[in-house]
Amino acid sequence: MSVFETISNWFSKAFIAVLTWLYFVTSLFNIGGSTMPEIILPPEHPINAHDAMPDTYAATDALGRTLSTNTETGDVREDRFVGMFYWTWHVGQAKWTQQAINVNQVVSNHPEAEHDLNFPLWGPMFAPHHWNEPLFGFYDTDDRWVLRKHAEMLASAGVDVVIFDNTNGTFTWKDSYEVLFEVFAQARADGVKTPKISFILPFGASDNTNIQLRELYNDIYKDGRYQDLWFYWKGKPLLMAYPDKLDLTNTTDKAIRTFFTFRPANPVYNAQPKKGEWGWLSVYPQAVYKNIFGRAEQTTVGVAQNWSAERGLTAMNDDNVFGRTYTSKGYDTRENAKLYGANFAEQFEYALKVDPEFIFVTGFNEWVAGRFDTWQGVTNAFPDQFNDSFSRDIEPSKGDLSDNYYYQLVDFVRRYKGTRAIVPDTVPVTIDINSQTDAWQSVKKTYFSYPGNTFDRDDIGYAQIRYTDTSGRNDITLSKVTSDADYVYFMVRCAGNITPFTDTNWMRLLLDVGDSSKNWNGYEFIVNRISPNSSKAILESSKGGWGWEKVADVDYSVRDNTLQMKIPKEALGIIGNNFSLNFKWTDNTLATGDIMDFYLYGDAAPFGRFMYQYRSEK
Repeated sequence: MSVFETISNWFSKAFIAVLTWLYFVTSLFNIGGSTMPEIILPPEHPINAHDAMPDTYAATDALGRTLSTNTETGDVREDRFVGMFYWTWHVGQAKWTQQAINVNQVVSNHPEAEHDLNFPLWGPMFAPHHWNEPLFGFYDTDDRWVLRKHAEMLASAGVDVVIFDNTNGTFTWKDSYEVLFEVFAQARADGVKTPKISFILPFGASDNTNIQLRELYNDIYKDGRYQDLWFYWKGKPLLMAYPDKLDLTNTTDKAIRTFFTFRPANPVYNAQPKKGEWGWLSVYPQAVYKNIFGRAEQTTVGVAQNWSAERGLTAMNDDNVFGRTYTSKGYDTRENAKLYGANFAEQFEYALKVDPEFIFVTGFNEWVAGRFDTWQGVTNAFPDQFNDSFSRDIEPSKGDLSDNYYYQLVDFVRRYKGTRAIVPDTVPVTIDINSQTDAWQSVKKTYFSYPGNTFDRDDIGYAQIRYTDTSGRNDITLSKVTSDADYVYFMVRCAGNITPFTDTNWMRLLLDVGDSSKNWNGYEFIVNRISPNSSKAILESSKGGWGWEKVADVDYSVRDNTLQMKIPKEALGIIGNNFSLNFKWTDNTLATGDIMDFYLYGDAAPFGRFMYQYRSEK
């Protein structure tokens, strides 16, 4: 090689190094900016015009924990954000999985199987094994019915962005994210403030990272596809990726380097944080990633960590793993400790103390882990997920954990981001429920519910299991409440004309009016558990649990898509004009008295354990 060529090559490498440094610095300072500015939704968009205000919902979980409200959280802080680790890989995983194996079930019935490579109930080596069965079954992630549920659950929890796991090789799981984009876009058109989207790519600057960057840029970002769903950070779409090996003399690579805000993901659980990086999972106390001004920009919160004090990184079925019951002060030894989320709570409390701009939560719906003959010195190892106690998903399961972690998440997000206050009803209003005109125009407070979510389910999940549901019927869109000296009045409206009152499980109203020990999951009263006649509905009170007795007949009316009802205050035990109650409307659900039915069947407004809050101050 000639001296000229040597000098030329040196200058070329130096030039690229300088460019790389400049791009890194500009990404920290947000110099340059994306060619596509963030979309700001107008006031008339359904997300704004029909704001369901989920941060004002009430709920009590199965452990008796209630959600924090504005009194405890303070007002909304617009400069705080929550990201949720989310897995779109279930389409690809499900296609080649022949068995849906429930690890928790196997080891609960056969403890000797945990480290037995040849136990007959295990699936093939490396094949996906579920730590337990999800509430929605062994679904895959092109199941539109499930994705719509996820959209509403994450929106109601206050999650701002789902960050897809693309950390393995060159897999981008396009067949899954395409369906999710469609479902989330439709949900947003229906008024659901879904999380936006981003990706976490391989843990390092590599050819695999570059392949994914180019694929995602060309497929999604270059032409502005689903731009309303992009999550922006510091003025540009966020990617948790290492861009350092991009070829800055290549037109596409150069465009990629300036298009995004990059926050590469540090993979180490006990990392020493570096500027420009973010974390995805840490052991307590979690690493705090700071911006160039030394302000806490990001930290992580994990439900559990596949880590032990003895080994460091290890399989979830090793000894002394930092599972759901672990804390830095020792394991939670309460009965059913796995239900309480001590690890999750300790990490979130620390994050609240640090108070960064962004909290990354791991995670929502990973569900599966491969089975390895040995991994990190563990025989018959399950690296990332194992069973109820040693797993890190928040999505509800059919097992003991149920939906406890979901409401724990909701409460912590509220404490981090703040909530809105309940606006009381201050003007007495008497409603003629048989009026042929809209008697509710003077009642301004509207409780919006998400429409468009009662479509049928028909999809094939893991192990070719087919999931169907046709229980969606009356699509609840909004409701109102008001009161006068003698009555509390309720109105509920559906997307189409309400079906006949003779239908099973028809248009029920559940009421929480106090702290009576006689209740079913917090509800003291229910209307329409027993089918009504054409003008009278039956109000019942709980005898304790799912046992009810009649209190009174109440008047109701139905006209087209609107149902109205008036209930005597006396029948509800309400005295005076200053009172509060929580309520929920449902249709074609709760046949058996299982509260989890509110996620699975018909329609519930609001869904799950959530309740609307009404306050009267007159």
